[in-house]
Amino acid sequence: MLGVPILSGRDFTDQDRGDTEPVAIVSQSVAQRMFPNADAIDRHLRLGTASTAKPRRIVGIVADVDDQNVVQEPTLTIYQPMAGGGMVGFANRLFVRAAGDPYTLVPSVTRIIHEISADQAVERPATLEDVRAEVLTPERLNTFVFSALGGIALLIAVIGVAGVLAFSVGARMREFGVRLALGSTPRELRTGVLRDGLRIAAFGIAAGAASGYALVRLTEGVFGTVQRPGALSLIGAAIVLIGAAAAASLVPAMRASRVDVLQAFRAE
Repeated sequence: MLGVPILSGRDFTDQDRGDTEPVAIVSQSVAQRMFPNADAIDRHLRLGTASTAKPRRIVGIVADVDDQNVVQEPTLTIYQPMAGGGMVGFANRLFVRAAGDPYTLVPSVTRIIHEISADQAVERPATLEDVRAEVLTPERLNTFVFSALGGIALLIAVIGVAGVLAFSVGARMREFGVRLALGSTPRELRTGVLRDGLRIAAFGIAAGAASGYALVRLTEGVFGTVQRPGALSLIGAAIVLIGAAAAASLVPAMRASRVDVLQAFRAE
């Protein structure tokens, strides 16, 4: 019903009942952990610590399904047929696959359940998409907040780089005029200003990386393990900052390359 693929072995059948051999289906991580160098099919495992628990024969291996974490992780899951002595008494869920709008089936499914057991409560019918959206709401909120803060920080960095370079270009107008008079090309001046902007960004990235690493080490000493960003995230952030610095340097660089030699000397 959920589309969990069977990697090897078989699914449960009508013959897997309480009066037959106990069987189980395990996730791929269980099979790899319990039998790393052998095939888990037809091997036996015992659920629980009671010595009276009957060993169950593994008849199938399925893919891992992580329903606890947003980022999928290896999961240790053991499936057993309800008719074969599976655990009952917990919150049970009935999954129904629908071709159209699933909510149109709620009255029919509820009526069928009440025909089987009139006292059975039917609570919170919902699609898996709605459940997923509810679970991901905090993550999406965090993503929005941190993205907004990151965008503001990036904007401040762009304005800072552009402001520093604009001030530097304004103070070096006579220098640029002299260099043009001595044979420098506008392209060389433009490249020099862009290089200055990228140098500022590189220094900021290095200082930020060192400060961030020191802060993580300090935080780990207080709170224990702290999740660090991966190398791909750090490289991506550095590329974005370099690109933003280049964009911020473009206007001052164009201004430097368009200096009027006579006007620069006259202003001086």
